[in-house]
Amino acid sequence: MLQKPVNNLTGVGEKYEEDLALLNIYTIEDLLNYFPYRYDVFEIKPLAELIHDDKVTIEGRVIYEPSLQFYGKRKSRLTFTVEVEGVAVKAVMFNRAFAKKQIHKDSTITLTGKWDAHRLQITVSNYKIGPAEAQTKIQPMYSLKGNINNIKLTKTIQQAIDKYLGAVVEILPERYLKSYKIPNRQTAIKTMHFPPNRIALKHARRRFIFEEFLLFQLKMQLLRKLKREATQGNTQQYDSMKLQEFIQSFPFTLTNAQKKSLNEILVDMKSPYRMNRLLQGDVGSGKTAVAAIGLFASITAGKQGALMVPTEILAEQHYESLQELFSDRANIALLTGSVKGKKRREIVEGVENHTIDIVVGTHALIQDDVYFADLGFVIVDEQHRFGVEQRRTLKDKGLHPDVLFMTATPIPRTLAITAFGDMDVSVIDEMPKGRKEIETYWAKENMLERILGMIENHVAAGEQAYVICPLIEESDKLDIQDAVDLHQKLVDIFPSEVRVGLMHGRLKSDEKELVMKQFADNEIQVLVSTTVVEVGVNVPNATIMVIYDAERFGLSQLHQLRGRVGRGSKQSYCILIADPKGDVGKERMRIMTETTNGFELSEQDLKLRGPGDFFGKKQSGVPEFKVADMVHDYRALETARADAQEIIEKNLLDNDEEFFQLKQLLLSDSAFSSTLD
Repeated sequence: MLQKPVNNLTGVGEKYEEDLALLNIYTIEDLLNYFPYRYDVFEIKPLAELIHDDKVTIEGRVIYEPSLQFYGKRKSRLTFTVEVEGVAVKAVMFNRAFAKKQIHKDSTITLTGKWDAHRLQITVSNYKIGPAEAQTKIQPMYSLKGNINNIKLTKTIQQAIDKYLGAVVEILPERYLKSYKIPNRQTAIKTMHFPPNRIALKHARRRFIFEEFLLFQLKMQLLRKLKREATQGNTQQYDSMKLQEFIQSFPFTLTNAQKKSLNEILVDMKSPYRMNRLLQGDVGSGKTAVAAIGLFASITAGKQGALMVPTEILAEQHYESLQELFSDRANIALLTGSVKGKKRREIVEGVENHTIDIVVGTHALIQDDVYFADLGFVIVDEQHRFGVEQRRTLKDKGLHPDVLFMTATPIPRTLAITAFGDMDVSVIDEMPKGRKEIETYWAKENMLERILGMIENHVAAGEQAYVICPLIEESDKLDIQDAVDLHQKLVDIFPSEVRVGLMHGRLKSDEKELVMKQFADNEIQVLVSTTVVEVGVNVPNATIMVIYDAERFGLSQLHQLRGRVGRGSKQSYCILIADPKGDVGKERMRIMTETTNGFELSEQDLKLRGPGDFFGKKQSGVPEFKVADMVHDYRALETARADAQEIIEKNLLDNDEEFFQLKQLLLSDSAFSSTLD
């Protein structure tokens, strides 16, 4: 019934059907599930409760006859004053000259529009002569394309509800409806389109928020189950004694957060299933040490390890730090695009015949002619989540290693359990003792001379500085400092012995590598760069980070950039040059100067910006929900995740009749049907 095409409804002809297709509405079911994106609530509130810039409805008496002004071609402005609760409110109406004949002194009028609390003014979008009682309380507003208008679509949806709502099947078990006090599916659909009041609408929305999260979490949990069970017999019996000796050889003690994460990794390694874990921790929290212990555990179990990173310079740095930690306990090789000829052949042979225990390199090390004798543990560093292609490459080689992804972007728990729902997540949320906090200051551009003087003093003391800009070249559209221009300025300002480098995204990767290497070796003292410097490279000598037009960056990005300094023993500084016009920008600067905790910042950023910014919308894996919002509805997300876990663990989809419809819905999704068969 619900799969019938929309042209089964009266008044839906060929042209209207094409317009509906633009909204991805093809069937009756699509139409019923096409919910309004907002609701206009024509509710009269006291003036004191009206919020600045909100859409509001007021009712009052017209004090004077309206005044009409014409300007430009067919443009007009109608103004009049309305008395509301004994207060004179100015009303402005654009391009509705005809209304002058309808609005008269002493008449009662109901106005809806944007409220300006500072001027006591309403910019009118709708008006009605007479009191407000007769007006619809809640008006659903749909996202529209083509020649469809709100009234036309509302009528079509009303017809679909009248004819087909009875065919809608409940998919949630009765226990959830009762315990969460949410309406059944038929009632909720009708309420979403035609809400009788705000309370009913709130409960209908709660129902669909939970339903969306539950379905998504079920799919994620099933995917995870499928991945785990696909690789049974993956146990790594590591040597606990050797592992303890290795940890005790470190020149520092692991923090409690490191110990907890390490324990989770070791439990995974001993399990018969393949590890698929995300290790997240702030810059400098000690992820690499935990990862190194995992690698060592795998070696004591007779396996090989691989560490993959996005750039060659990062690969070199990891190689050096692992050499230092492992000493002569393992044979470690570095394999990047720069390793060629005889040396490359020797490494490839060593990997294949197991004379090499650990390989560090870029993604190239799992491709082409590289064959592992017995790969047990793979670490993928810095946000580059293991793509489907890389997984397939390993599979094609008959390899099912435990995989650990590492990221220095502190992802809020809400996002981590959604975007990485098919992974286990470990968090290092504690910094090693004795680490100096980076001092962060917010400055205006008129303080530039002082800032440059500070850089010069620190460079004279043998230290280095980053200067970050949002753009590469000058743009007419945006008045923001660009890297090329700033680089030239600093070359002119600083004395000749201070070498100023330039790095941006348009350089070829080998050029970027060279600039970064020169900076790491202190051949460049001041590096002007765009955000390409954000990820990874360790320059302990860099103590100053200056970020131009800082209001243009999100908190997480600012925090990532700040994390490029403070990696040595010297005190480090981050200076944000910004002149934010809006409250959000000012709030961002305030938060940055007050906290260096990445997880706190990421939660704040999520509230200020939304989830898309964390991963980049395209490849994020952050799902688009119709009704649910991961930030505001995080409690429902947690609840749905716990319920999904229980459903999978107790196999309720197969063992409980109440879950029959839920299973049918999942079976209709081809990507997951194989998991359930």
